[in-house]
Amino acid sequence: MAQAVWEKPADAAKAPAVSRERLKFLIGGILIVGAIVYLIVSGMQAGARFFITVDEVVNSAQYAGQMVRVSGAVLGDTIRYDEATLTIEFTVVHIPEGQDVTGEALHNAVNDSNATQMQVRVEGQTKPDLLRHEAQAIMTGTYDADGVFHVSELNLKCPSRFIEGAPGEMIEAGS
Repeated sequence: MAQAVWEKPADAAKAPAVSRERLKFLIGGILIVGAIVYLIVSGMQAGARFFITVDEVVNSAQYAGQMVRVSGAVLGDTIRYDEATLTIEFTVVHIPEGQDVTGEALHNAVNDSNATQMQVRVEGQTKPDLLRHEAQAIMTGTYDADGVFHVSELNLKCPSRFIEGAPGEMIEAGS
């Protein structure tokens, strides 16, 4: 009876530990994982704060020309709207940090003569119904060298329109 013996070929000892194909996949995988980690970290840093304050935008050169989200209280007597060009211009004031943004906080902010003010310009948009005195404006846009904040996205909150109380009380108050 013949016995089969397996012998290792001589070129097997010369083969590289990791083939070129495997090395390409390994490098590609490392690059993909690195890109994902970078996106996660940068996204967490950018989303750490929902918006910045009027004080920060006006008093810091680091925000000039950058797309930022800012919150401020609207000064009602500064609102100007041009229907022909769909341009809205108004002034917002700094809302102090560390307190809830309520109707009282907005009222105090607009009546503070020392509060930082910022000129705002919105183009290509009709005047929203909520744009009024003491409304909270949350705006995304860029602050230019002339001291005007050019808005690309405008959101308004007006807590004075809402009455606190139980739902039954609100129905009774409305009738």
